Amino acid sequence: MLLEALNFAASYATSPRRNAGEINSSVNLWARARRCARDWAEHEENSKAFVQRAIEMLPQRRVAVVLGSGLLRDVPIALLSKSFSEVRLYDLQHLASVRAWAAIKGLRNLTFECLDLSGFEALRDTPSSPPTPLAFLAEIADLDFIVSANLLSQIGVGVGHLMETQPNLPADTVGRLIQAHVDGLNATAAPSCLLTDISYDVIGKSGEVLERDDLMHGATLPSPHTEWQWLVAPYGELDPTYKAVHRVVAIRLPAEVRKIPLHPSSNSAMN
Repeated sequence: MLLEALNFAASYATSPRRNAGEINSSVNLWARARRCARDWAEHEENSKAFVQRAIEMLPQRRVAVVLGSGLLRDVPIALLSKSFSEVRLYDLQHLASVRAWAAIKGLRNLTFECLDLSGFEALRDTPSSPPTPLAFLAEIADLDFIVSANLLSQIGVGVGHLMETQPNLPADTVGRLIQAHVDGLNATAAPSCLLTDISYDVIGKSGEVLERDDLMHGATLPSPHTEWQWLVAPYGELDPTYKAVHRVVAIRLPAEVRKIPLHPSSNSAMN
């Protein structure tokens, strides 16, 4: 608890968005990632490998953007820093521990930007306007690569909570904002990687599925190039009697959009 308290205090003091709730959520995620490091390792390596393969195919490497950079655990940040002249990192918050780690590693071409990537704040203020949360990407000169790093489900969770205080917004707001993110990536000229968990199963000790749900709220995604299972919460993390396993897809964009079935007959990886 002491480390969490110190990280919160340092992050709050240095954040351009002094939102205690956002910082607390980031600190809680940081703490869980430390506890579950072994269980998350395969997911993180799969994410990094997919991004690395995409980087290798790029004709030029000037500016890269990471959306949902968060803890920098699921992107090959050292490779991005080495490969590009500038790497811009966008998220609601960047913890002091993450900034310090990047400085210690000598990753001097990283720019940390605190921004609402969900589009919720803009939609709340002007509900009649179509959401365009990624419109700012068009203003970035020399943009050659974008990574959306396991962000979409977090948009769903975060906006879902915020909707409780905004009863006048349409019931489909969460799905619209997730769809706007996907459409925004498809609309950019720069190639991108979309990494996201799209559904989850809560599984009991006997292997029975206790709960199953869609994390995309009806949004449509392009066909995945590969997919895997992510043990987000092993037995004992949330409750000793069950674990939470998420289905993750990795997609290269732009791509033709079609509906991904929530629970396909096979979870094997696709090329």
